[in-house]
Amino acid sequence: MKAAFGALLIILMAGAFPILLQLTYEEATEARTLNHMLEEEIDIEDITLPSNSYIYDTNNEVAAELRTGENRIQLTYDELPDSFKEAFLATEDQQFYEHEGVDASAIVRALLTNMQSDGIEQGASTITQQLVRNVYLTNEESYNRKLSEALYSYEIEQRYTKEEILTFYLNTVYFSNGVYGIEAASRHYFDRPSNELSIAETAFLTGVPANPSYYNPRENKENTHERQAWVLQKMLETEDINEEEYEAALEADIHLADRTYANDYPAYTDYVKHELKELIAEEEGLNRHQDDAERSAQANEKMNERVEEVLASGVHIETALNPNVQAQTESAAGNVLSQAGPDNASVVINHIHHRIEGITGGKNYEIGNFHRGYQTFRSPGSSIKPLLVFAPYLNETGASINSAVNADSMCRGDYCPQNYGGAEYGNVSIQESFIRSHNTPAVRLMERIGVNTAFSYLNAFNFNSVTDEDRRLPAALGGFANGMSPLEMTKAYTTFSNQGHYQPARAILSVKDAEGEELYSWNDRAEHVWSTETNESMRTMLSGTLHNGTGRQAAYAGATGGGKTGTTNNTRDLWFVGYNDRYTVGVWVGYDDNRSLDAHAPSQPHLNIWRNITSQLPN
Repeated sequence: MKAAFGALLIILMAGAFPILLQLTYEEATEARTLNHMLEEEIDIEDITLPSNSYIYDTNNEVAAELRTGENRIQLTYDELPDSFKEAFLATEDQQFYEHEGVDASAIVRALLTNMQSDGIEQGASTITQQLVRNVYLTNEESYNRKLSEALYSYEIEQRYTKEEILTFYLNTVYFSNGVYGIEAASRHYFDRPSNELSIAETAFLTGVPANPSYYNPRENKENTHERQAWVLQKMLETEDINEEEYEAALEADIHLADRTYANDYPAYTDYVKHELKELIAEEEGLNRHQDDAERSAQANEKMNERVEEVLASGVHIETALNPNVQAQTESAAGNVLSQAGPDNASVVINHIHHRIEGITGGKNYEIGNFHRGYQTFRSPGSSIKPLLVFAPYLNETGASINSAVNADSMCRGDYCPQNYGGAEYGNVSIQESFIRSHNTPAVRLMERIGVNTAFSYLNAFNFNSVTDEDRRLPAALGGFANGMSPLEMTKAYTTFSNQGHYQPARAILSVKDAEGEELYSWNDRAEHVWSTETNESMRTMLSGTLHNGTGRQAAYAGATGGGKTGTTNNTRDLWFVGYNDRYTVGVWVGYDDNRSLDAHAPSQPHLNIWRNITSQLPN
């Protein structure tokens, strides 16, 4: 009875399709017109297919392929290889260019098979119907669903050209293992674009969508080979290939690629994804740092959703990633720190163009790991002195670096800072106190101009974790509740190479859509922080530190520029941030659990890493 009823419905569909449309419409819409229903529900142009996004380095090479659930690379009709068009038309819909969404002859053939089995054993779906199923409906095998499928298919055929339908279909069809569309399938299984595949490889992939689980090339390759042979037979019957090509394709070996998606520099590209959030938040007004915790959480959730939308749209992210600089930055710590030793983060910024060309996230960094380059916030020790104490003091007072300052012990209430080893030096020049990194002079200078005045100079740098509670004299020596990230410190130090002006360094240069239209880019402007005279005085002292002071082990033959060391209480953190003519480089060494570095400090790993990086940077 079931088969007979199904046969009646299908015969009606084949012989009286317009009547069937009207009946289906009346049942489905009740009070709405057919035209209104279809206008609401069917519009291919409004459907956004998730597509892979890409991060590019400065050489315009793909550094990373980003996916958000579906691995898809969309092609235009002209980009679709003829071999794939022919293979799918031969196997899925030989009457594609003749029918209007439903193939009556195919329905009859399927009907005969299904009547014998008292159920739906063989489909009669056209490519248009399959597209409808993939996009609008489900894969449920029922006659009600078939009727809806026919309705949608007919309307799509009225609205779109055959070329548009075929293009959309070949970009949506599923190839197992999270892969959608022929281009992503070609790259996933063969590591080559679709237009470079052989007839054998094309037929091999064409067979997969018929049953992506059963014909999964990774798990059921023998089944896929059987389906491949059937595809080749159909292509031979439709004269898309000749006998010789058919025989050669049957005999050809199929070698699947052991392919994972590209990401050669995970520490850099993970940071790019973080910066993308900041860029979108700024341009679209999605402020994540609101005072109200609940509103901040809601804004953060909204921003994450928006970022996922952008990444799923197939954007191209152009970055400042310099592969040579990144590789050197990643390898620099390898000869200095053992696997069992402390961790490290390093940042390299081209301070001329304000570009982050290299950043590390820690030893053996992998995608999604805790990123020490921008996520770890540590006490900066004396490396904060140039930014918080000496530059502000010189700028506020106009004092000479040869002016005297007391370097003896001192107390302010319960706070009694000391120099290293408790040493006292009497009156020394500001320059000498800086180069030798004495502590008490820094506290005295900060006290002279006032804590709030000193902290006002940090506003330009947007240190994320600095709070009002940090506004105390101990901050002159790096005494912060949370501290700064290596990236933040390195960015701030670029001010010394820009005549006292600060402009945030960025990794992202531009975000474009698949057609090349720019969607997002930073619109930063330089901010005046201190005078040119102050900056020159600071550069003199920073140079003295690198060549004659606490940072001299970081110097190398021909070294230019300067820098500043930083060591925190109980030697939990080691810092060196400095610059040459083109680059500002920051290095942090420490343990995540704040263990002491006493056993490592004598060898000065932070200075050795900085030297390893900077000495190899291009001029």
